[in-house]
Amino acid sequence: MKITELQKDLAATFRWAARLNMNEGVANHFSACVPGSSTDFYVNKAGIHFSQIKASDLILVTKDNIEDLKTKPDVVDATAISIHGTIHQKVPHAKCIFHVHSKYSTALSALKDAILPPIDQNTMRFFNRVSIYNEYGGMGFEDESIKMASALGNKQHMLLANHGILTTGETISEGFDALYYFEKSAETYLTALSTNKELNIVSNEIAEKTAQEWSDYPSDLARAHLDQIRLILDKEEPDYKD
Repeated sequence: MKITELQKDLAATFRWAARLNMNEGVANHFSACVPGSSTDFYVNKAGIHFSQIKASDLILVTKDNIEDLKTKPDVVDATAISIHGTIHQKVPHAKCIFHVHSKYSTALSALKDAILPPIDQNTMRFFNRVSIYNEYGGMGFEDESIKMASALGNKQHMLLANHGILTTGETISEGFDALYYFEKSAETYLTALSTNKELNIVSNEIAEKTAQEWSDYPSDLARAHLDQIRLILDKEEPDYKD
């Protein structure tokens, strides 16, 4: 079967997440829906380190094979099927989903007040655009996944209390760019907190204005970001496309 650009894009994001030390063992998952579908999606094969994932390692989960795959955890992790499958199906704008237990986002998720305040241009990007899921109930199997999908609602991203971060996008580049900037934002916030100085939080009006400016920026920076990642990988790790 011919490998698609969608698979190559998704494989590139795994490789780059590993370079950024955002992965965790062989856990965590990224997924992307087949164009025009909310039930059929690619997700990483179980047991492969992010730094080794190739386009051909992405498993196509469909409405026809999902029940069979649920019995094969050596092919696709059960939590990946539950979390990603449920959210793709129930949240129409979540065409791509990126879920990691990265250092700073997970630390933020462990705080009693896990809201990311607008203290710089990056944190402002996420103002009122992140749901907080405060009902941690386990690893993320079916019941937990349904609650996650409901909590995400019409928001673009979700911080999972005591768990990690989940970003979404209409495209792979959009979802991964958000993941990258959310982790940077969490790092900035936690670093600022570590100084024990008073935070300089901007007004809601300025935060919303800046968030909207991020959305309306005249060029597709997310696509440019992923294109540059792929150019680097084309030179240094070209097997990601295999």
